[in-house]
Parts: sequence; C-alpha cells; structure tokens
Amino acid sequence: MKVLVVGGGGREHALCWALRRDSPDADLFAAPGNPGTAALGTNLPITPTDVDALVAAATQHDIDVTIIGPEAPLAAGLADRLRAAGRAVFGPSAAAARLESSKAYAKEVMRRAGVPTGASATFTDLAGALAYIQAHAEPLVVKASGLAAGKGVVVCVTRAEAADVARAMLAGGALGDAGTEIVVEEFLRGEELSVLALTDGEHLMILPPAQDHKRLGEGDTGPNTGGMGAYCPVALTTAPLLARVRRDVFEPVLREMAAQGAPYEGVLYAGLMLAPDGTPNVLEFNCRFGDPEAQAILPVLPKGATKHLLDIARRPWRPKRQVIAPTRAAVATVLAARGYPEKPERGAAIRLPSDLGPDVVVFHAGTARDADGTIRTAGGRVLSVTGLGADVPAAARASAAACERIAFEGKTWRRDIAWRELQRAGAA
Repeated sequence: MKVLVVGGGGREHALCWALRRDSPDADLFAAPGNPGTAALGTNLPITPTDVDALVAAATQHDIDVTIIGPEAPLAAGLADRLRAAGRAVFGPSAAAARLESSKAYAKEVMRRAGVPTGASATFTDLAGALAYIQAHAEPLVVKASGLAAGKGVVVCVTRAEAADVARAMLAGGALGDAGTEIVVEEFLRGEELSVLALTDGEHLMILPPAQDHKRLGEGDTGPNTGGMGAYCPVALTTAPLLARVRRDVFEPVLREMAAQGAPYEGVLYAGLMLAPDGTPNVLEFNCRFGDPEAQAILPVLPKGATKHLLDIARRPWRPKRQVIAPTRAAVATVLAARGYPEKPERGAAIRLPSDLGPDVVVFHAGTARDADGTIRTAGGRVLSVTGLGADVPAAARASAAACERIAFEGKTWRRDIAWRELQRAGAA
C-alpha cells in the first residue's frame, strides 16, 4: 500500500502517524510534509495547491490512495483531477468543497436542507451590508465568504465594529478575494463543538467529537486564530445529541449535496454551537479534518480506524457502526511562535526532549530542519503537543507537562486548553 498525504501541517503529521500505527508496512508520502512526517515516510517537495505536480507524483510513485489534508487543494479541484487520472482519493470534489470555500453557498445549502443555523445575509456591496448591520442587534459576526486561513471570522461586539470589518473586507481588500463576498450573521450563544463524520456521500460514521479553542489568549481572549488547542472526548456529546446531529445536520446536507449533483465524500466537519435548549446550530462546515482537532481525535481512535479512509477512497465502504467511540482522552495544545497570528517570528531553534513519555505525541506543524539538522520555527503554529490519558484531566496534565519542557524563543501557548471540561470534571 502506497499512501500520499497532501499538506504540511500538524493535521497531516497526525494523519501520517495514524496511518503508520495502523499499517506499519505501508509506504507513506507527504507533500510537502514537515520534519515530523519525514520520520514516518518520504516527503515530496510539492506545494499543496500545485495540482499538476501532485497528480504527476501520484502517477510516478504509483500511489494507491491520496488523502488531502488542507482546504485549498480541495477548492482547487485536486480530488477531481486525481479521480480523472484513475487514482483513488479521500476528499470531496471542488463542487462539494464549496461547503467550506464559500460560506454563502454553505448558508444556502443549509437553508434548502432545513439545517439549524444562525440568521444571516450575504453581501458583495458595502452599502447593503452597512444597512443590514445598522438594523440588527449587537453583537454580530462578520465572515469572509471565501477561504481566509482561519482569519475570516470576526465577532463584533458593536454595530460600529461590524461596520468597520465590513468596510475593511469589501472596500479595503483586507482579505483579498476571500473577502469580496461577506456573510453577516447573528451572534449565537452557547458552547461550541466540532463534530466530524466520515462519508461516501450516502453512508456516514461520526468520529469522537472535540472542542477547539480559537482565541489566542487564556480565558478565550484575544484575536481568533487557526486554533490554539483541542480536546476529546467532550462530556456534552451524549448519544441522543449525536443522533440529533446525524438526523438534523449531516443527513440533510448529504441529501441536498447529492440533489445538486455534487455528492459529498471524505470527512465533513460541522462546527456547531449548542444552544441552551440543546439545539445544534451550525456555525460552519469544513471539508477536511480540523486542525488542531485532528491532533486530538486521531490518537484516540481504535487501531485500524484509518482503514475507513482508505475504503471510502477505494470503494465500496459499508460501515458497521454509526459512531466511533474514543479509546481514551486527548488534549492537544498548540505551541505558537511569538507574533502569531499577525506576524509570527521564524527561525528560532527548538529543543524537543526525546523522553516526553508514552502519553505524549508531538505533531510538527510550522517547523523546518536546517542544513545542520536543527529543527527551527517556520510558521505561526509550530507544534501540537498531544497528551493522552484515561480522562481529560489526565490528558491535560500530560500535555501541559510536555509543553513546559519543549523550548524555543518566543514560545506562546494557552495553559487552559480543555478548561470547560476540567470545570465539569471538578479538576479546574
């Protein structure tokens, strides 16, 4: 078996780690990969959006299955091109990936499918957006409709702030093409939850839900980021809740996508806000494993779980269960570079102890190895440090202890990942 994982972040290292655990004899490739994936397989120096080069590499190396990690190559049609070349691939078509690449499109799909979500309106003209903002209650959420690398969602406390954000996106070009269309949405209160499902477009199987921490600072303060940490499992996710998410979110969306001629296959990520009455409102869809959710979810899946990804790609896939239960708990803490998310510093040497213990897995993200073998910071989110344990408090302790020992100049991290779960467990 030859498997190619497209991408070079912590999510892709976690995918390679899980594939290596489940298939020790497989030949793994990552494009472009990072120093972490290099220890598990062969890195190919190809950027994730270089579709021509990736299709050529899949043919050259006779890849059996390609797993696409990031959203950009999905939106660029990599899955379509690989399928056209006769290659098995795990990931949705460009048409189906519009669920993430266009928040406006996702809102329309949810409306047509009857999926619970916040009231919103979509704009390409500034005057219309400002009029809508002035007529609605505070706070408001302004979202760039296109892909913005985790920076396109702004929670605005006041209408004035929302108007400023709308001006910056629509008139100021703050987010480039991603912000030429915006969605203005009501602010939903509750607790966020990330629920991911594997699907071939017809059948689906829900993975252990996780909770992400988007804000840079402890206590959920500061700017939004791509994610500063995640944990799994989440006590809120009862069997009845997951059954409701399946019935009210995933199944209607899959039916609607099929009806539109864009059947969805791969992993579908539903970012939910659980209302006080228990209603799971959809905040967003992602068309790939979340990052850092993948670094918390993949290590707690039962051994052999990655076979589902391969079977969905190769067909047929007939899951024998509706939900995969976690085997233990995981807390993934992101170590970021100083200046993240605006202007992360690069080049700091990383001291990564080799004796962090069996309950810790370190996933590389923004790292690079220089000519003398030194691992250095090379991006905003540098490492994901996943602690494992019998429960979330134990996993949190393992992650925090390892984070303290890993060193690089400017290391930035949140010490309160999983704080809600720790409060529920009485361990905060």
